[in-house]
Amino acid sequence: MITIKSQREIDEMYQSGQILASIHVALRDYIRPGLTTKQVNDFVHKKILEAGATAPQIGFEGYEFATCTSVNDEICHGLPSNRVLKNGDMVKVDFCVDLNGALSDSCWCYIVGEASDELKRLYDVTKTAMYLGIKQAKIGNRIGDIGHAIQTYVEAQGYSVVRDFIGHGIGPTIHEEPAVYHYGEAHKGLRLKEGMTITVEPMVNTGGWEAEMVGNGWTAVTADGGMSCQFEHTFAITKDGPFITTLQDDITHDGDREEAEARAPKELMGE
Repeated sequence: MITIKSQREIDEMYQSGQILASIHVALRDYIRPGLTTKQVNDFVHKKILEAGATAPQIGFEGYEFATCTSVNDEICHGLPSNRVLKNGDMVKVDFCVDLNGALSDSCWCYIVGEASDELKRLYDVTKTAMYLGIKQAKIGNRIGDIGHAIQTYVEAQGYSVVRDFIGHGIGPTIHEEPAVYHYGEAHKGLRLKEGMTITVEPMVNTGGWEAEMVGNGWTAVTADGGMSCQFEHTFAITKDGPFITTLQDDITHDGDREEAEARAPKELMGE
């Protein structure tokens, strides 16, 4: 079932999303070589609780942690552990925030320590692909328009888009209909309507798109051992276009390669 949100509900999801975004910004300075992925998880969980919110991933379908922390060839759902982050690792931190029932969900990628040119390019292509997909989330467009925009861009850059894990509706639980594919045909699939709240979260691989599950029953890795990157935002479909609830308004990191974060959606959406 797809729920259509009122303006009040979207505003509440925005407040939840601002907590989430602020924690992601804090992770930029926190993540460094020598930390474990469990320490990253605990940092996020503490920040969520300090903001008066809760971590809805804990207990969802039996999951035990506030975050998914996926490193290098891990595509998604990496379990926080005593794994130590090393210089040059690529870690994807994916988590949700529940603020009085209002939900937000976002994954950001972090390159630990010094980044190689190869990883920087994968990082940039994945983030751009996400925004190009969001650009298509307009009233009257279809789910296929989102996936087609992502797939055609990513494949033109020489990468592949994971097929097995997709975006989704959000609210009243963290995973709702509709399914949001990151590949497919334009003008096909469910028509998008005002008030839908969904995520776009492409997972982009340096090699093939195929995934394999590891023994813990949660974590997916690239079948060929290639690197994988992911970015995700939650947003609402409005009469004025997609409204991203998990993008912080006041990001001002001059000199940081992330300084364009707040401008990127407007630039890519031609606003």
